[in-house]
Amino acid sequence: MAQLNYHHLYYFYVTATQGSIAKASKLLNLTPQTISGQIGLLENAFGFLLFDRVGKKLILNERGELAYNYARDIFDLGNELQHTIKGQYQGAQQVFTVGVIDALPKVLAFDLFRSCFDEQNNIRLVCKESDLDSLTAELAVNKLDVVLSDRPLQPGSHVKAYSHVIGEGGVSFFARKDIATTLKDNFPASLHHQPFLISGEKSVQRQNLMTWFDALNIQPIIKAEFEDSALTKLFGQAGYGVFCTPSSIEQHVTEQYDVELVGRTTDIKEHLYLLSPERKLKHPAVVPLFAHAKSLVASAGFDVRHVGS
Repeated sequence: MAQLNYHHLYYFYVTATQGSIAKASKLLNLTPQTISGQIGLLENAFGFLLFDRVGKKLILNERGELAYNYARDIFDLGNELQHTIKGQYQGAQQVFTVGVIDALPKVLAFDLFRSCFDEQNNIRLVCKESDLDSLTAELAVNKLDVVLSDRPLQPGSHVKAYSHVIGEGGVSFFARKDIATTLKDNFPASLHHQPFLISGEKSVQRQNLMTWFDALNIQPIIKAEFEDSALTKLFGQAGYGVFCTPSSIEQHVTEQYDVELVGRTTDIKEHLYLLSPERKLKHPAVVPLFAHAKSLVASAGFDVRHVGS
């Protein structure tokens, strides 16, 4: 029997995880034709197709699901081997690669990840920022060790990873000082027909916020929407509208952006998750991080819940 080509298997694995050749080609920095050809060679070697082609979509068939499960185990084991070898023989620096959802305030990530340096002098921290789909795709192919997120992995996801709940907290609303003064007394009704700066469409905060507004029959005037939370704060600082953030960074926002608190609510919940390929956290950089997580999260204003579970 011919030797299994692991390059072909890896291209198949990434494509199955991503759900399309186009997305896999972007992640792997290869042309779609190259990936399609490599998958075709793998299918020829196996003697059967791994995907059902439905229009432009690729759907794993029964044999494809079996191959995918084996491929996932193979590359998970390879990643574990790599970490073990590096940990034993590369003693100089331990690389810890993390992803941060772009909608999250970066001060939360800073407060959480800086504990790595406090515990280990030889750590090299690599941070990547993007949307959840892109980061979990990199997590699936072992390009990231963990992802800091405002939402858990969705049920039915092809990504083999686990959502570890860190904590939850409320939401605070801010505006330039002269605007905040006029809105405080009758909050939250005072937000009705007020200029408002909101996060992007994919944001969990946006979805929860709009549901809350509807329940209270509040109709703000959406002046702008931003994927970048820092840009939202800058426009709020300039007086273009009210904006909100997790209550956990309330002090940071008022001090850094010279704005004033309008009000806060716990009816809208902000959650914090760490996504990891491990059900039980074992990465040498994650373990000390979670040893500090409870105190860090609690001091930031979140309710601590099942950290590392």
